[in-house]
Amino acid sequence: MPERETATAGLVDEPEDQAAGAAEASTYGNPARDVAQRILRSPGSRVGGVLVLLLLALSLLYSGDFASVSNFRNIALDSSILLILAVGTTFLMASGGFDLSNGSVLVFAGVIGVKVMESAGGTSVGTILLGAAGCLGAGLAWGLFSGVIVAFWRITPFIVTLGTFSAAYGATLVISGGQDLTDIPEPLVDNFGYGRLGGLLPLPVLLAVGVAIVAGLFLQRARFGRYSLIIGSSQEAAVRSGIAVRRHQVKLYALSGMLSGLAGFVSLARFSSTTITGHLTDNLNAIVAVVIGGTSLFGGAATMVGTVIGALIPSVLNNGLVIAGFSSYWQQVATGVLLIAVVGADQLRRTRRD
Repeated sequence: MPERETATAGLVDEPEDQAAGAAEASTYGNPARDVAQRILRSPGSRVGGVLVLLLLALSLLYSGDFASVSNFRNIALDSSILLILAVGTTFLMASGGFDLSNGSVLVFAGVIGVKVMESAGGTSVGTILLGAAGCLGAGLAWGLFSGVIVAFWRITPFIVTLGTFSAAYGATLVISGGQDLTDIPEPLVDNFGYGRLGGLLPLPVLLAVGVAIVAGLFLQRARFGRYSLIIGSSQEAAVRSGIAVRRHQVKLYALSGMLSGLAGFVSLARFSSTTITGHLTDNLNAIVAVVIGGTSLFGGAATMVGTVIGALIPSVLNNGLVIAGFSSYWQQVATGVLLIAVVGADQLRRTRRD
């Protein structure tokens, strides 16, 4: 089936910049230059450069408070939750999908997890595992709900996930009574939330990086990732290639929901609370991270390396604003401005390519 091979080959590698680098190398026959060009032109290297400049600027301005091991550890911990959400968003956006609900699904999953652990009683490993299962199951249920509506009812993802954002948050308030739940098993908080490998690397960060590595392999080397990219490039071509597009879309939303549930579990361990009002802008931050990282808002191109780096930028920016003495309200302003900027840049990049 020639069409399927052509569509797949054009999307398995990193976005078009790397393909251009490979073509140029074949023209001049210089492998070393080919490698250098791929590195310099890849979205990951560009967003990495932005992150380095941001870190250098903040370190020079606030060297005593910002440039410290403890602060960098806090940034990494804050980024861990965002990165888990951004992994699911990357797959969705690679396929041309969208999810505005993951922030409220996160807090809903956290509330369900706490309720499950309260019902189980105790602080044993079994209780904690039941709580984790509750978080994952709650997130998965919302993801399946959104996916079925998007795929089979043919309603635009923006409207569907905006609706599930409101519904999940409302359900959270109903179940919790509008109050944060704090009955979190101490071993979960002490051994995982504050746990460190070798006394240095926080365990939530290691979990998030592990999720991103596995997801990156699936995105670039597994059929699941290739199908996502093909669908994002052209649903018509995907159908002609024999891909069950609707079923795959449901899987993608289910994955995003389940990762939101996992992020909710990590949030419980990190903050010892459900933090009901603390994640309502995480959906926007996840979109910012993914688009900054090089994934197209319009589908068909994605890079997990860029997502990992992109997830650090909102966290670094918010951390810098706090150290500079700005209120949390300005963090929301910065997030909104950054979102408009990166979406505009993606639109411009798409227009130039077309």
